[in-house]
Amino acid sequence: MNAPDTWAGLCRSVLLASLATTAFIVPTEGVRAHHVLGRPAYSLNEDSNTPPSMQIEARIGSYFISMMAYPAFVRPGEPGRIHLYATHEKTGQPYTGKVTFSVRDDVLFGTAENENLGIQPPDDAVYRQGIVFKEKGEYIVSAFFEAGGEPYTIDFPMTVGDPLPVRSLFIGGLVLATALFLAFAARVLRGRKRRRVA
Repeated sequence: MNAPDTWAGLCRSVLLASLATTAFIVPTEGVRAHHVLGRPAYSLNEDSNTPPSMQIEARIGSYFISMMAYPAFVRPGEPGRIHLYATHEKTGQPYTGKVTFSVRDDVLFGTAENENLGIQPPDDAVYRQGIVFKEKGEYIVSAFFEAGGEPYTIDFPMTVGDPLPVRSLFIGGLVLATALFLAFAARVLRGRKRRRVA
């Protein structure tokens, strides 16, 4: 057996292994539950006994902050709500001032323009900000307040609509690049084999 035949066999084996791996991995991407406890998830809100789809809890400066989004799956054109609750770490007293909410696109490079959503007073120690996204995508909702002369900001990532299948795109691109490389390598080897025969 000569070297070109070994190379071609190796290339075919790698290609088949890549395709088989992709066939098992790619179908798992994008599977999302749309019912929770027998009810459609899009009908869940802050009055439901089911937790929100997203929640962040953080300690920032002197405050413990909890921020959450409703409904369970935020869709473009449908109303949603952001809730924020802040308590002082030492006294346990809730923050009673006003909170400013804003939103921006979650961009990988550069900066995105902030859009002011509103300034909210507390409602039973919870700050509620209504929101409607026009387009699906990745966003950052920010909440800002001042307490004791210090500024506090918390960023809350939100996915509106179905999330992008990043893993599937990466694996598909990797398989395509491997297949193109192997096809190129096989063509070069065939060309060398023809030259030797001639």
